[in-house]
Amino acid sequence: MKLLRVGTAGAERPALLDQDGTTLRDLSGLVTDVDGALLADDAALDRIRAAAASGELPVIDADGLRTGPPLARIGKIVCIGLNYHDHATETGAAIPGEPIIFFKAPDTVVGPDDTVLVPRKSVKTDWEVELAVVIGRTARYLESAEEALAHVGGYAISNDVSEREFQIERGGQWDKGKNCETFNPLGPWLVTADEVPDPQALAMRLSVNGELKQDGSTADQIFPVAEVVRYVSQFMTLYPGDVINTGTPAGVALGQPEPKPYLRAGDVVELSIEGLGAQRQEFKDA
Repeated sequence: MKLLRVGTAGAERPALLDQDGTTLRDLSGLVTDVDGALLADDAALDRIRAAAASGELPVIDADGLRTGPPLARIGKIVCIGLNYHDHATETGAAIPGEPIIFFKAPDTVVGPDDTVLVPRKSVKTDWEVELAVVIGRTARYLESAEEALAHVGGYAISNDVSEREFQIERGGQWDKGKNCETFNPLGPWLVTADEVPDPQALAMRLSVNGELKQDGSTADQIFPVAEVVRYVSQFMTLYPGDVINTGTPAGVALGQPEPKPYLRAGDVVELSIEGLGAQRQEFKDA
């Protein structure tokens, strides 16, 4: 299923994208929201599937309707750095021996087409198309790839927007360059795991002002999704509704020749992942 949340910010209602790929169906009569509690409730998910198959769900008029983040009440966002071979190469970084972990605060999350703010005094705001893994079952000390994938509730597109000067040149950890306001557009859909049989075979693309910048595949991940989930579960408990951003392929501004084409107000970023939809953001000054 393709689950989403539509409406004004803070007042979104749960919805389903019909199998025709265009019709929105209202889920508010069945569930209160799309969140970790729903993903952990197999009976509720089965009710949605049955209602969708019967055609009984009300149609939502999508004309002019905002799409919000597809997941409410995110617990934590765990991010994996330098997780693509080509991205490590373009930035001159060594291939990590273990996954690099950092965090983004859930309050960085906005809708897939919402405005993204270039921070004040920023000169190196960058883009990163990423596969987001949404946890569906409580995970701790997982032992195998199969067990890890069984704890995944679904997948979505994430833009791990980053300010490279704040991240790399200002001392300390990466978090200063990762947690600026609006720095994690998510969605448009939360695609349940049953619709993504192989998370290592998804094409990823990102363009800036119509110019293709990133054209990669999750097949290039250093640590695949199953290993990332298994590994992270050794160090922290993952709960339904937690999100893991799994890294970005080559093509970010940081990895390009000088003058590097960092983002400015007025720039438009468009990104997509195969089967997971597309995003479009206009950047404005904070």
